[in-house]
Amino acid sequence: MSVETLHIQKPTPKPKWLRVKLPTGKKYTELRGLVAKYDLHTICASGSCPNMGECWGEGTATFMILGNTCTRSCGFCGVKTGRPESLDWEEPEKVARSIKIMKIKHAVITSVDRDDLKDMGSIMWVETVKAIRRMNPETTLETLIPDFQGVTRNIDRIIDVNPEIVSHNMETVKRLTREVRIQAKYERSLEVLRYLKEQGIKRTKSGIMLGLGETEAEVLDTMRDLRSIDLDIVTIGQYLQPSKKHLPVKEFITPEQFKKYETIGLEMGFRHVESGPLVRSSYKAQKHLT
Repeated sequence: MSVETLHIQKPTPKPKWLRVKLPTGKKYTELRGLVAKYDLHTICASGSCPNMGECWGEGTATFMILGNTCTRSCGFCGVKTGRPESLDWEEPEKVARSIKIMKIKHAVITSVDRDDLKDMGSIMWVETVKAIRRMNPETTLETLIPDFQGVTRNIDRIIDVNPEIVSHNMETVKRLTREVRIQAKYERSLEVLRYLKEQGIKRTKSGIMLGLGETEAEVLDTMRDLRSIDLDIVTIGQYLQPSKKHLPVKEFITPEQFKKYETIGLEMGFRHVESGPLVRSSYKAQKHLT
């Protein structure tokens, strides 16, 4: 009896431009201890961000509110999915206090989706912004919000507290949205961003990931859609698979291609274009205030 050799396809190794150093340094260690002490949830850790060592080493971090369990099950995201725990109404004060201790000048706040709540977490968002401003009046804010299912009364709560930057990510091109962001809709996300701008938010921002099977033409179409609603800032980065259970990487985009998108985006009229293999939504976010 012959024995057939089983050929197992190994995953494509990451190219050299995606290799990052392990998080180290005194400042990083201090911040990790602080996050643990106050039981905070950062998207840096929960989202397996490749820039965690660099950003934390520089004394910056992105805070995630409303717990660390999301009600949605997006195919790209490393955040835990399931039934969330009850809200911690002390969370706004915890975040604000930690920002003060860390002496953060520009804070990025994001959250899981909380479709289980009537207000989808928007009231907690407002309380967090108010607490940060009360305790850190000199700190500027970027809020990276969910779509709130497009319900304007929830979006209005964010508009009323008027963060310096309001961001909502498209994540991918229109054709791949149903596969990548199962419970989200491309047009709804565009409408959220349009509504924010029309209601007076000075700087709006969005981000997309590459390497999921999109074409260059589709990326450019997405960028045009975002400019058509007067979006100010766009981030473009490489998708990295959080685990074997998540969507696979179809392609590693070269730094040269990312640079091409940056050049085209600036020609389109975006105020800022952050485009590179390791770029994430909140990467070097403070410069987006200018």
